[in-house]
Amino acid sequence: MTIVERLGLTLLHRFDPERAHGLSLLALRAGLVPLSGPVDLPRLHTTLAGMPLLNPVGLAAGYDKNAEAVAPLSRAGFGFIEVGAATPLPQPGNDKPRLFRLTEDRAAINRFGFNNQGMTAVGARLAARVRGPVPVGLNLGANKTAQNRAADFGTVLAHCGAHVDFATVNVSSPNTERLRDLQGTAALTELLRRVMEARAGLARPIPVFLKIAPDLSPAELEDIVEVALNAQLSGIIATNTTLSREGLNSASRSESGGLSGVPLFEKSTRVLAQLSRLTQGLMPLVGVGGVSSAEEAYQKIRAGASAVQLYTAMVYQGLAMVPDVAHGLDALLARDGYANVAMAVGTGRSAWL
Repeated sequence: MTIVERLGLTLLHRFDPERAHGLSLLALRAGLVPLSGPVDLPRLHTTLAGMPLLNPVGLAAGYDKNAEAVAPLSRAGFGFIEVGAATPLPQPGNDKPRLFRLTEDRAAINRFGFNNQGMTAVGARLAARVRGPVPVGLNLGANKTAQNRAADFGTVLAHCGAHVDFATVNVSSPNTERLRDLQGTAALTELLRRVMEARAGLARPIPVFLKIAPDLSPAELEDIVEVALNAQLSGIIATNTTLSREGLNSASRSESGGLSGVPLFEKSTRVLAQLSRLTQGLMPLVGVGGVSSAEEAYQKIRAGASAVQLYTAMVYQGLAMVPDVAHGLDALLARDGYANVAMAVGTGRSAWL
């Protein structure tokens, strides 16, 4: 991290977390943030559900909710980026304050509640983007006031699907009341049926992933894998934020919402390894939760992930961490004699079971 970037982070941390989030997006769009450009190293080249990636380090959903900074983020070293979540109608989300830094724990708690400008605004920005080598995906959400939340996911995909490279069904946010109930077998089966119907209606079908919670039992994970395989999904993203507060030290630890960052790493990686065992290579997995270094990205891959995503670590390390993680991952693969990412996937899974 350069001195300029360090000063920028210090300044942002003087603001309320949500205000700082908005200012960081504004700085990106204004060209004020140094960007590394693509990290394009042969050993890091891989594919995810048929999508070629320059590297397996992706941006998790939640940072660029309204697809306002797709162009600069595509030049920040990520191998793929995910924007959203987007819902059919605009919605303000939950009352503020709703984002909290847990600095001592290198973590964050949010209870945003799918605040976004709606699929019309988000879709227009995605349609206007210049496509490049970095795939861009959209996280699909449901309106809090929807009479049929299951239908909302398909609605957003039908509207925006032509303008993205992949989509993610988000039934695992803890911040929309009863949303996680859609992870149950019957509800999830019906929801995914609607989503896959919307996908079939696209001129160019795209990969569809399912993002799950880290707070599921082994039996619930088995049910989700069965449903996902039957629905012919492209993969599973593990995991979203957790409701657990175990081991936290920060003053804001008792705030309600989803916990992300370093404390989530172990829990989410154990879920990832369980999914890897259950799926047995039948669908790719994306590991997310607590990734803040190349070593942690590597552990996710060795636990069974074909690619990883990060977000909260940028609050503390800035965008400069992205190329650092990618280059560090390349060095770790070389150290262990792997010619590519795919060779390392799942090689350390047993350590997490």
